[in-house]
Amino acid sequence: MKHSEPLEEARAFIEAHFNEPVTLAQLAALSALSVSRFATAFRQRFGSSPYRYLCRLRIQHAQSLLLAGVPGSAVATEVGFFDQSHFGRHFKRCCGMTPSMFVERAAARKTMRGSPPCRQAMTAEPNASGATMS
Repeated sequence: MKHSEPLEEARAFIEAHFNEPVTLAQLAALSALSVSRFATAFRQRFGSSPYRYLCRLRIQHAQSLLLAGVPGSAVATEVGFFDQSHFGRHFKRCCGMTPSMFVERAAARKTMRGSPPCRQAMTAEPNASGATMS
């Protein structure tokens, strides 16, 4: 596609400014395309609309901050959402769970990883024929 370089520039702009308001008009102008042509070309090139791409990027950064212990209310504005409610809706839509559930599950996985592995019995039990099962 002849528009791939301007689309890469737009994608790089989104990644550099994910926590700021980014408009479709800004991205289209950066790519020297009309808004509708830009939206279509971006979707074809990257597999999602520019808005969904931006939201997913924000959620990825939010997950990192949540795992670092940053409160959800601070995470919301840090990654570019209007407020905690807006963030929560997008997070649940993208991840299938609320931000607090994400943190709880991550903590549970971390605890499980730190636990000693399950151990099998040290001695094998004989089966009906008297032979041991390994």
